[in-house]
Amino acid sequence: MINRAPPVTKFLHLSALPWGQPRVVSEEQQKVLRKGNSSNIIMRKPTIATSASLLVLFCMANVASLRAVGQNETWYLDPPHSAAQFSVRHMGISNVRGTFTKVNGTVTNPDDPGKASVDVTIDASSVDSRVQRRDDDLRSDHFFDVAKYPTITFKSKKVEVAGPGKLKVTGDLTIHGVTKEAVLDVDGPTPAMKDPKGNSHRGASATTTISRADYGMNTMSGMIGDAITIQLDVELIDHAPGGPPPAK
Repeated sequence: MINRAPPVTKFLHLSALPWGQPRVVSEEQQKVLRKGNSSNIIMRKPTIATSASLLVLFCMANVASLRAVGQNETWYLDPPHSAAQFSVRHMGISNVRGTFTKVNGTVTNPDDPGKASVDVTIDASSVDSRVQRRDDDLRSDHFFDVAKYPTITFKSKKVEVAGPGKLKVTGDLTIHGVTKEAVLDVDGPTPAMKDPKGNSHRGASATTTISRADYGMNTMSGMIGDAITIQLDVELIDHAPGGPPPAK
Protein backbone atom coordinates (compact mmCIF):
# COMPACT_ATOMS: atom_id res chain seq x y z
CA MET A 1 0.00 0.00 0.00
CA ILE A 2 1.43 3.30 -1.10
CA ASN A 3 1.19 6.21 1.32
CA ARG A 4 0.46 9.44 -0.47
CA ALA A 5 1.59 12.69 1.01
CA PRO A 6 -1.16 15.15 1.85
CA PRO A 7 -1.61 18.02 -0.64
CA VAL A 8 0.69 20.90 -0.05
CA THR A 9 -0.92 24.28 0.47
CA LYS A 10 1.25 27.24 -0.30
CA PHE A 11 1.40 29.93 2.36
CA LEU A 12 2.30 33.58 2.17
CA HIS A 13 3.95 35.13 5.19
CA LEU A 14 2.55 38.49 6.12
CA SER A 15 3.01 40.65 9.18
CA ALA A 16 3.75 39.10 12.52
CA LEU A 17 1.03 38.41 15.05
CA PRO A 18 1.04 40.53 18.20
CA TRP A 19 2.90 37.84 20.18
CA GLY A 20 5.71 37.53 17.59
CA GLN A 21 4.58 34.53 15.56
CA PRO A 22 4.32 35.03 11.79
CA ARG A 23 0.89 35.43 10.23
CA VAL A 24 0.38 33.10 7.27
CA VAL A 25 -2.31 33.24 4.60
CA SER A 26 -2.96 30.59 2.01
CA GLU A 27 -3.05 31.36 -1.72
CA GLU A 28 -6.81 30.73 -1.68
CA GLN A 29 -7.26 33.35 1.05
CA GLN A 30 -4.97 35.72 -0.81
CA LYS A 31 -7.18 35.44 -3.91
CA VAL A 32 -10.20 36.31 -1.81
CA LEU A 33 -8.38 39.33 -0.38
CA ARG A 34 -7.36 40.49 -3.85
CA LYS A 35 -10.95 40.23 -5.03
CA GLY A 36 -12.04 42.29 -2.06
CA ASN A 37 -9.43 44.98 -2.78
CA SER A 38 -10.45 45.10 -6.46
CA SER A 39 -14.07 45.51 -5.38
CA ASN A 40 -13.11 48.41 -3.12
CA ILE A 41 -11.18 50.10 -5.93
CA ILE A 42 -14.15 49.72 -8.29
CA MET A 43 -16.43 51.18 -5.64
CA ARG A 44 -14.14 54.16 -5.14
CA LYS A 45 -13.97 55.13 -8.82
CA PRO A 46 -17.68 56.03 -9.17
CA THR A 47 -17.47 57.93 -5.89
CA ILE A 48 -14.59 60.05 -7.21
CA ALA A 49 -16.35 60.55 -10.56
CA THR A 50 -19.57 61.59 -8.81
CA SER A 51 -17.72 64.09 -6.63
CA ALA A 52 -16.02 65.58 -9.69
CA SER A 53 -19.37 65.90 -11.48
CA LEU A 54 -20.94 67.64 -8.49
CA LEU A 55 -17.99 70.04 -8.33
CA VAL A 56 -18.38 70.91 -12.03
CA LEU A 57 -22.13 71.49 -11.61
CA PHE A 58 -21.51 73.68 -8.57
CA CYS A 59 -19.00 75.82 -10.49
CA MET A 60 -21.37 76.13 -13.46
CA ALA A 61 -24.20 77.23 -11.17
CA ASN A 62 -21.99 79.90 -9.61
CA VAL A 63 -20.93 81.22 -13.03
CA ALA A 64 -24.58 81.37 -14.16
CA SER A 65 -25.52 83.20 -10.97
CA LEU A 66 -22.75 85.77 -11.45
CA ARG A 67 -23.82 86.36 -15.03
CA ALA A 68 -27.43 86.90 -13.93
CA VAL A 69 -26.31 89.45 -11.34
CA GLY A 70 -24.35 91.35 -14.00
CA GLN A 71 -27.20 91.47 -16.53
CA ASN A 72 -29.35 94.56 -17.02
CA GLU A 73 -33.14 94.36 -17.10
CA THR A 74 -34.46 96.30 -20.09
CA TRP A 75 -38.07 97.28 -20.72
CA TYR A 76 -39.33 98.82 -23.96
CA LEU A 77 -41.96 101.48 -24.52
CA ASP A 78 -44.91 99.99 -26.39
CA PRO A 79 -45.79 102.65 -29.03
CA PRO A 80 -49.49 101.74 -29.48
CA HIS A 81 -50.01 102.21 -25.73
CA SER A 82 -47.71 105.18 -25.12
CA ALA A 83 -48.06 108.90 -25.79
CA ALA A 84 -46.64 112.29 -24.81
CA GLN A 85 -49.21 115.01 -24.13
CA PHE A 86 -48.66 118.73 -23.69
CA SER A 87 -50.76 121.72 -22.72
CA VAL A 88 -50.21 125.47 -23.04
CA ARG A 89 -52.26 128.53 -22.11
CA HIS A 90 -53.96 130.42 -24.94
CA MET A 91 -54.48 134.17 -24.39
CA GLY A 92 -54.19 133.46 -20.67
CA ILE A 93 -57.77 132.21 -20.50
CA SER A 94 -57.79 128.58 -21.68
CA ASN A 95 -55.59 125.54 -22.20
CA VAL A 96 -54.80 124.04 -25.59
CA ARG A 97 -53.76 120.40 -25.51
CA GLY A 98 -51.92 118.22 -27.96
CA THR A 99 -50.28 114.84 -28.28
CA PHE A 100 -47.22 113.28 -29.86
CA THR A 101 -48.45 109.91 -31.01
CA LYS A 102 -45.11 108.28 -31.94
CA VAL A 103 -43.04 107.57 -28.85
CA ASN A 104 -40.25 105.02 -28.47
CA GLY A 105 -37.63 104.27 -25.85
CA THR A 106 -36.24 102.02 -23.18
CA VAL A 107 -36.15 101.87 -19.40
CA THR A 108 -33.30 99.89 -17.84
CA ASN A 109 -33.31 98.46 -14.30
CA PRO A 110 -36.48 100.31 -13.20
CA ASP A 111 -36.46 98.60 -9.79
CA ASP A 112 -32.90 99.68 -8.98
CA PRO A 113 -32.73 103.52 -9.06
CA GLY A 114 -28.95 103.44 -8.62
CA LYS A 115 -28.60 101.58 -11.93
CA ALA A 116 -31.76 102.76 -13.69
CA SER A 117 -31.81 104.75 -16.92
CA VAL A 118 -34.48 106.22 -19.19
CA ASP A 119 -34.08 106.92 -22.90
CA VAL A 120 -37.08 108.29 -24.81
CA THR A 121 -37.40 109.47 -28.42
CA ILE A 122 -40.45 111.31 -29.77
CA ASP A 123 -41.21 111.86 -33.44
CA ALA A 124 -41.84 115.61 -33.54
CA SER A 125 -43.85 115.35 -36.75
CA SER A 126 -46.43 113.17 -34.96
CA VAL A 127 -47.82 116.21 -33.12
CA ASP A 128 -51.62 116.21 -33.07
CA SER A 129 -53.69 119.06 -31.60
CA ARG A 130 -56.86 118.00 -33.48
CA VAL A 131 -56.62 121.03 -35.81
CA GLN A 132 -54.71 120.40 -39.07
CA ARG A 133 -53.83 124.06 -39.69
CA ARG A 134 -52.43 124.44 -36.18
CA ASP A 135 -50.50 121.17 -36.47
CA ASP A 136 -48.90 122.35 -39.71
CA ASP A 137 -47.84 125.56 -37.96
CA LEU A 138 -46.38 123.59 -35.04
CA ARG A 139 -44.32 121.48 -37.50
CA SER A 140 -43.00 124.55 -39.29
CA ASP A 141 -39.98 126.65 -38.39
CA HIS A 142 -42.29 128.82 -36.23
CA PHE A 143 -42.10 126.10 -33.58
CA PHE A 144 -40.62 122.58 -33.79
CA ASP A 145 -39.15 122.90 -37.31
CA VAL A 146 -39.43 119.14 -37.81
CA ALA A 147 -37.65 119.23 -41.18
CA LYS A 148 -34.48 120.32 -39.33
CA TYR A 149 -35.12 118.78 -35.91
CA PRO A 150 -37.18 115.62 -36.45
CA THR A 151 -36.98 114.24 -32.92
CA ILE A 152 -37.44 115.24 -29.30
CA THR A 153 -35.30 113.21 -26.90
CA PHE A 154 -34.87 112.67 -23.19
CA LYS A 155 -31.85 110.87 -21.73
CA SER A 156 -31.68 110.39 -17.98
CA LYS A 157 -28.61 111.22 -15.90
CA LYS A 158 -29.91 110.32 -12.45
CA VAL A 159 -32.85 108.39 -11.00
CA GLU A 160 -33.91 108.88 -7.38
CA VAL A 161 -36.68 107.54 -5.15
CA ALA A 162 -39.22 110.30 -4.41
CA GLY A 163 -41.60 108.34 -2.19
CA PRO A 164 -43.57 105.09 -2.29
CA GLY A 165 -44.14 104.22 -5.95
CA LYS A 166 -42.58 107.49 -7.12
CA LEU A 167 -39.30 108.42 -8.80
CA LYS A 168 -37.50 111.64 -9.67
CA VAL A 169 -35.67 111.36 -12.99
CA THR A 170 -33.19 114.06 -13.97
CA GLY A 171 -31.93 114.15 -17.54
CA ASP A 172 -31.24 116.06 -20.75
CA LEU A 173 -34.28 117.10 -22.76
CA THR A 174 -33.57 118.11 -26.36
CA ILE A 175 -36.22 120.09 -28.30
CA HIS A 176 -35.73 122.19 -31.43
CA GLY A 177 -32.00 121.40 -31.36
CA VAL A 178 -31.56 122.81 -27.84
CA THR A 179 -30.65 120.64 -24.83
CA LYS A 180 -31.63 121.64 -21.30
CA GLU A 181 -31.80 119.73 -18.04
CA ALA A 182 -35.31 118.66 -17.06
CA VAL A 183 -36.75 116.73 -14.13
CA LEU A 184 -39.53 114.17 -14.58
CA ASP A 185 -41.82 113.37 -11.64
CA VAL A 186 -42.69 109.71 -12.18
CA ASP A 187 -45.53 107.58 -10.84
CA GLY A 188 -44.54 103.93 -11.16
CA PRO A 189 -43.53 101.75 -12.71
CA THR A 190 -46.32 99.41 -11.72
CA PRO A 191 -45.67 95.75 -10.87
CA ALA A 192 -45.40 93.53 -13.94
CA MET A 193 -48.54 91.92 -15.30
CA LYS A 194 -48.78 89.15 -17.91
CA ASP A 195 -51.04 89.20 -20.93
CA PRO A 196 -52.75 86.02 -22.24
CA LYS A 197 -49.64 85.23 -24.33
CA GLY A 198 -47.37 85.38 -21.28
CA ASN A 199 -45.67 88.71 -22.12
CA SER A 200 -44.95 91.02 -19.19
CA HIS A 201 -46.22 94.62 -19.11
CA ARG A 202 -45.69 97.56 -16.76
CA GLY A 203 -47.03 101.10 -16.74
CA ALA A 204 -45.72 104.52 -15.72
CA SER A 205 -46.57 108.19 -16.07
CA ALA A 206 -44.34 111.26 -15.79
CA THR A 207 -44.83 115.02 -15.76
CA THR A 208 -42.63 118.09 -16.10
CA THR A 209 -42.98 121.77 -16.99
CA ILE A 210 -40.60 123.64 -19.30
CA SER A 211 -40.23 127.09 -20.81
CA ARG A 212 -40.61 127.07 -24.59
CA ALA A 213 -38.46 130.18 -24.79
CA ASP A 214 -35.57 128.16 -23.32
CA TYR A 215 -35.75 125.99 -26.43
CA GLY A 216 -35.80 128.89 -28.91
CA MET A 217 -39.55 128.83 -29.64
CA ASN A 218 -40.75 132.40 -29.10
CA THR A 219 -43.39 132.75 -31.80
CA MET A 220 -46.60 134.53 -30.70
CA SER A 221 -45.36 135.04 -27.15
CA GLY A 222 -48.25 137.36 -26.37
CA MET A 223 -50.93 134.95 -27.50
CA ILE A 224 -49.38 131.64 -26.47
CA GLY A 225 -48.07 131.02 -22.95
CA ASP A 226 -44.41 130.25 -22.26
CA ALA A 227 -44.90 127.42 -19.75
CA ILE A 228 -45.52 124.04 -21.37
CA THR A 229 -46.77 121.18 -19.24
CA ILE A 230 -45.69 117.78 -20.53
CA GLN A 231 -47.11 114.42 -19.50
CA LEU A 232 -45.86 111.01 -20.57
CA ASP A 233 -48.12 107.97 -20.28
CA VAL A 234 -46.27 104.84 -21.24
CA GLU A 235 -46.68 101.10 -21.22
CA LEU A 236 -43.53 99.02 -20.94
CA ILE A 237 -43.08 95.54 -22.39
CA ASP A 238 -40.38 92.94 -21.77
CA HIS A 239 -39.17 92.75 -25.39
CA ALA A 240 -38.51 95.12 -28.26
CA PRO A 241 -41.68 96.03 -30.20
CA GLY A 242 -42.10 93.64 -33.10
CA GLY A 243 -39.41 91.34 -31.74
CA PRO A 244 -39.73 87.90 -30.15
CA PRO A 245 -40.50 87.73 -26.43
CA PRO A 246 -37.65 86.75 -24.10
CA ALA A 247 -37.04 83.09 -23.37
CA LYS A 248 -38.95 82.00 -20.29
